[in-house]
Amino acid sequence: MATEPIPNTSLFLADFSFELPPELIAQAPAAARTSSRLLHVAGTRLDDLSFADLPAHIAPGDLVVFNDTRVIRARLVGAKPTGGRVEALIEEIVGDDRAWAQLRASHLPKPGGTVAFGGATATVLDRKGRLFLLEFDAPAPLADWLERHGSVPLPPYIARPAAPEDADRYQTVYARYPGAVAAPTAGLHFDPPLISAIAGRGVEMAYVTLHVGAGTFQPIEVDDLSQHRMHTERYEIPATTAAAVEAARARGGRVLAVGTTTLRALESAVDADGRIRPGPALTDLFITPGFDFRVVDRLLTNFHLPRSTLLLLVSAFGGADAIRRAYAHAIAQKYRFFSYGDAMLLEPAAR
Repeated sequence: MATEPIPNTSLFLADFSFELPPELIAQAPAAARTSSRLLHVAGTRLDDLSFADLPAHIAPGDLVVFNDTRVIRARLVGAKPTGGRVEALIEEIVGDDRAWAQLRASHLPKPGGTVAFGGATATVLDRKGRLFLLEFDAPAPLADWLERHGSVPLPPYIARPAAPEDADRYQTVYARYPGAVAAPTAGLHFDPPLISAIAGRGVEMAYVTLHVGAGTFQPIEVDDLSQHRMHTERYEIPATTAAAVEAARARGGRVLAVGTTTLRALESAVDADGRIRPGPALTDLFITPGFDFRVVDRLLTNFHLPRSTLLLLVSAFGGADAIRRAYAHAIAQKYRFFSYGDAMLLEPAAR
């Protein structure tokens, strides 16, 4: 369900900024998924842990919810008929031969223009803001063609080309439904033995699907946050997940969302009675301090970009002061930041 941004004229972007030494931006994944560090944040309390410690911090009867979207090979490099280089990032596939994409070129093509991508030519049909509607003459359905000709869409702050190992490591081990152009990065720390260890403690598990769009990396361009408009993302809540949330509540268990995308899907799907509506939907929910969380009790997340919608979300959940202290601590202790970086287990701020 699409939801309007929260009107709060007292919130300003400058309040959600910090200086990060460039060397703390992780350029590659940790040696093993579970060897990342984990900062446990509970108000003023900060505990430095290993991600492998996570099972001990989840109680029997709790529910852990994952986002099982799968990252597609969404990045392409091609050329215009004049020879000019064009970079494309597929945002959303909307048919066997069409997709909305971001384009980068010295001179962007206009509707009717073409781009050759090595094995297929794309024609620009339309433009809406930063997105171009492309029609491909590929010899196979576009989703299949991208798997052979596209590359892993690493985030812009990873200053290197995608390597063969990124095809595995920039994907969760439980990824199932293709459609994301960015990984739900909190899930990158899990491997099958860790998941089994969590389940072995009597913890339930469930899944949502939210296809992460490239808009997750778009900067906020207004200082008055009440004027910001969120990008829209598709999600789906299975009926089994809605039932699992109700069952967890009934037994007194807590709902732990793995990643901001999982939280955003769950909080977008709750109705006026506090129940999760199953099924597919769209969300443009913008979560800022003052938001009333009605589903998620705990959040597992990575460290986020300054001046970003995700930093606002975690500040809303854990409390702005707690997040400022946590980020200052993480920088001082040289935690690794962003998609391939370390993680944070966040307890909710007192409401």
